[in-house]
Amino acid sequence: MQRIILIGSGGAGKSTLAKQIAERLDIPVIHLDFHFWNPGWIETPRPEWEKKVTDLLAGQSWVMDGNYGNTAALRMAFADTIIFLDFPRHLCLWRAIKRIIRYYGRTRPDMGHGCPERFDYEFLRWIWNFPKQSRPLLIQVIQQHRAGKQVLIFRKPKEVRRFLDEIRREKK
Repeated sequence: MQRIILIGSGGAGKSTLAKQIAERLDIPVIHLDFHFWNPGWIETPRPEWEKKVTDLLAGQSWVMDGNYGNTAALRMAFADTIIFLDFPRHLCLWRAIKRIIRYYGRTRPDMGHGCPERFDYEFLRWIWNFPKQSRPLLIQVIQQHRAGKQVLIFRKPKEVRRFLDEIRREKK
């Protein structure tokens, strides 16, 4: 595992897992939110965003978290490992709300500068609708790009913990 992408609903724990994998494998972590959001929650324009992602993919090794559907196929083409956190929506929603409370008014370490955590109804609604709206599209893109790649789909947090334990054992 040298080029790993993490996808899944908001609140699934992509950024946290990315940091944990990066530490265990001693490879760089790339939080796409950090690169996409400009101060004041301003999105990076699409052509500039696609160029940024292409530049980020040029690294020899990385673990990259974030969905960003318009670049998912490009990222999967470069990845050797695809990890999909396919957790229940109630868990993701609960984790997102806890994160809002924890960081409210402050910028998270994995977020772009000048983007303080806020209560965002649209984001919470996206999490709620993720299983029916976004999940099928991600599954489709995974199916199209799975050849020659390790694809890991975790449906429970304990599966993630087991995976992290395996990485720890393999490294020793």
